[in-house]
Amino acid sequence: MKKTLKPNQKDPESKKKQIINLFNSISPNYDSLNRIMTFGIDMVWRKRVVRLVQKQKHNSILDIATGTGDLALSLAKLNSDTIIGLDISKEMLSIGKQKVLSRNLNHRIKMLSGDSEDLNFKDESFDIVTISFGIRNLENIEKGLNEIKRVLKSKGALVILETSVPKNIIVKSLYLLYVRNIIPSISFILSNNRFAYQYLSDSAIAFPCGESFNNILRKNGFIEVDDFPQTFGVSSIYFAKKP
Repeated sequence: MKKTLKPNQKDPESKKKQIINLFNSISPNYDSLNRIMTFGIDMVWRKRVVRLVQKQKHNSILDIATGTGDLALSLAKLNSDTIIGLDISKEMLSIGKQKVLSRNLNHRIKMLSGDSEDLNFKDESFDIVTISFGIRNLENIEKGLNEIKRVLKSKGALVILETSVPKNIIVKSLYLLYVRNIIPSISFILSNNRFAYQYLSDSAIAFPCGESFNNILRKNGFIEVDDFPQTFGVSSIYFAKKP
């Protein structure tokens, strides 16, 4: 992206601080709003991420920008020794911890507070790194990708689930109408926080999806890069490996 898209361009605080405040503020309604706004299809996309991860060596998994832990919980179905969910928003993480405890998975999933652009792990610590709907919220995507590459083991895999803009003209028009107008309105009615979801909508449209993001992955040293559009192209799963 040519410029950093911040939740509030007039706010002098960094994008990172604004993102922390944004997700802390919407955390109580985040899960329910996601189910409503994606018609529950986001759960299907996560299952597909898990199936893709399952095909790789996955003894140790790091799920960054884990939020309330939906993907980390889905990954717990795999026979992995280590699953760590990491997020910079303490309020989102708190909800994630409650969900892990309620499912009696605290012995399998560790939920940790941390910065995805400054990972507090040793080099080559994980077989898999995943991130769902979080890569576009990084202040510096390339810095985040290089941190991911650092903590991945050799031949380890990165799997990203992120929004994308459909290529089909008709589907794209309907998608943009929904994202620009309907999602912010729904969020205002249900959470009284139109501002936060306006940013999430804007960032979804601005994200360099498809081959543009594939090229960013390649530029930052990843190989075997591929993307798999989901549900008419409204989201995509990206796959890449560390050499």
